[in-house]
Amino acid sequence: MQAAEKPTQRPPDARLLVVEADGTMRHVQRRRLPACLRAGDLLVANDASTIPASLTGIHRSSGEPLEIRLAGRASLEFDDAREFTAIAFGTGDYRTRTEDRLPPPALHHGDWLDLGPLHAMVIRQLGHPRLVLLRFEGTADTVWQGIAQHGKPIQYAHVEDPLALWDVWTRVANRPAAFEPPSAGFLLDWGMLADLQRRGIGFATLTHAAGISSTGDPGLDARLPLDEPYDLPEATVWAIVRARQRRGRIVALGTTVLRALEHAAAKPDGLAPGPGLATQRIGGHTRLRMVDALVTGVHQRGESHYELMRAFASDPLLDRVSAELERRGYRSHEFGDSVLLVSRVRRNHHPDRGLRAADLCGRPVWRQARTGQCRGPCVVPSGAQVHQGPPMGKVGNGWEAGNALRYKFSNASAFPLAWGTFFQPR
Repeated sequence: MQAAEKPTQRPPDARLLVVEADGTMRHVQRRRLPACLRAGDLLVANDASTIPASLTGIHRSSGEPLEIRLAGRASLEFDDAREFTAIAFGTGDYRTRTEDRLPPPALHHGDWLDLGPLHAMVIRQLGHPRLVLLRFEGTADTVWQGIAQHGKPIQYAHVEDPLALWDVWTRVANRPAAFEPPSAGFLLDWGMLADLQRRGIGFATLTHAAGISSTGDPGLDARLPLDEPYDLPEATVWAIVRARQRRGRIVALGTTVLRALEHAAAKPDGLAPGPGLATQRIGGHTRLRMVDALVTGVHQRGESHYELMRAFASDPLLDRVSAELERRGYRSHEFGDSVLLVSRVRRNHHPDRGLRAADLCGRPVWRQARTGQCRGPCVVPSGAQVHQGPPMGKVGNGWEAGNALRYKFSNASAFPLAWGTFFQPR
């Protein structure tokens, strides 16, 4: 398969391979995704904004250049911005294939890294010489401002032109959280959201810190995905309850959404709103509890994203899918084409399966949805306009990047739907 080389989120010729639960396949234009879903289904997207997580600088004690790619942190809280898990590279940049990059200088506890306006200390190695825990000097505001001013989006050699920040923000981008873009969401635009609504298909979001997809080191790649924090809004739990009540399917737009929902549903008390840290690995051994279908990119055997696809389809079927993608010339990587996989296992859609009987408005959540006594905080009345979010044009055209990142945090309460569910069908 050929890699998509241009940073175009919604090319007019983008394709979607639909793989049904019985193994039948068909090709459609990707913008026709809503027509491939059913009334009552719920499409859940990741609304994380992508952080400019590539930071170049100097290893202070040796004077050697290096690149640090931020890869994780413990939570999504704004003030939790001093400690990051990071992948270190030696001299060079994205134009060199990741697997051909030079190693960084040896990193030890107490080493200081000067990364533009930022200064970070190595706390410890995390089981590999290139995987480290860093602690930044200064306040959270200082760290975010430094990342915004000095950082660049993480990029790989298959895209020749340098990426700008707006190249890696989806149309529903909200809280700065992702280290690489939740690229399955690139297919979204406001026309598609309106089409979903017309067809009676719900749309909701969660925030998940999408991590690094490749390190260039087989040993490190085998550890992907790393632990990733997420936040599940109350409105999205409501949307899931209402979709279940209609016997609709839960469709994850991207592997990060799949990982967050399945981790949340596996908790002892079941799915409930709030923060979490996805630590599990999803693969052919996984019994899916929540998600019925997955929209993802074009992945190849051996990649961590491909392993997640094995939870939806048998290996022989995935071999057929790969052969069909190759035969039709589908494009891979973040700006490539897409696949819709419907799970081979049809789960029982009782309204509270996998849900905690949480008291959100004074009664158990699924009973409120069933009886209509409470519609949840984010149901848009019939005829209301779909909320289109803040004015996220090209950062730099009147917006300094640090102000944009700060704006995303400080103005979250100004968005009337709290960036949970945009709409739910009646």
